[in-house]
Amino acid sequence: MKKIMVIGIAGGSGSGKTTLAKNIAAHFGEKIAVLRHDDYYKAQADISLEEKQRMNYDHPDAFDTKLLIKHLRALKNGNAVDSPVYDYTVHDRSRDIRHVEASSVIILEGILIFENKELLDLFDMKIFVDTDPDVRIIRRIARDVKQRGRTLESVIEQYLSTVKPMHEAFVEPSKKNADIIIPEGGNNPVAYGMIIDKIEKHLVN
Repeated sequence: MKKIMVIGIAGGSGSGKTTLAKNIAAHFGEKIAVLRHDDYYKAQADISLEEKQRMNYDHPDAFDTKLLIKHLRALKNGNAVDSPVYDYTVHDRSRDIRHVEASSVIILEGILIFENKELLDLFDMKIFVDTDPDVRIIRRIARDVKQRGRTLESVIEQYLSTVKPMHEAFVEPSKKNADIIIPEGGNNPVAYGMIIDKIEKHLVN
């Protein structure tokens, strides 16, 4: 069986890692599969919305990374998985699942995927998207207010109380584990072209 290539795309919130992953997925279509670490936030159906809103979603303990590792290993072995789907508007997993077929190339994107040693060992290529903090917070505000139903005040409060300190404690230090560091992610055409070329060579070999 042909070796399956696993690519990790990490970076801070609002860095452009999701845009990069989406652009790569759009280029190759069904030839690649994409997993999102965010979809593996732990289920929280047993606590109130108020408690969910106070949770720290930027700490490694917020994720069911064991399930993600299990799914990623299954995909590497050629088996399909049913990924959970996270609903940001309610701070919990939705009732939906996303069926993911094994592909020659698998992309996993998330803020903390280079923080976990077991995950690191599964990657064939590790890309860190490095973007100025001012740009990241502006992007986060625009996204969370427009797409996730948050207030400006709540976004700023969350950024100052958990996002920024957790970035400094976990995300930024994990950059040393990357093979490639890309400024501006999906808006860096030179780096994007190099990644596309690398994937195309893997697909034809």
